Amino acid sequence: MSEEFVLDPDKRYFRIGEVSSIAGLRPSVLRFWESEFKQIKPGRSLSGHRVYKRNDLELILRIRDLLYKKKFTIPGAKAALAKEAKSPGTASDSLDSPLSLKKVREELLAIRQILD
Repeated sequence: MSEEFVLDPDKRYFRIGEVSSIAGLRPSVLRFWESEFKQIKPGRSLSGHRVYKRNDLELILRIRDLLYKKKFTIPGAKAALAKEAKSPGTASDSLDSPLSLKKVREELLAIRQILD
């Protein structure tokens, strides 16, 4: 874990060893967190190894921060993540929201009027 890991900004997939090095966690901790936090969903490579996406890595780093730096319990970290997911302006505020679609439509109509 003492190995310094440089994160390639273009890299989208990471093996468990890479995630372990980046997060400073043992692979067993990552596997345990997969069972506790259902949002962590690594895929599998053809050889059966865990393959984490960038958003999985970001979530793992957020969980590590909640548990180790802010001293949350696992249930407390789950609650904090759920609260973050429900609050406006987060990743859950997607284009599926009626307000977001309405805003996009209004902006497109304004652009259309400018072009006409």
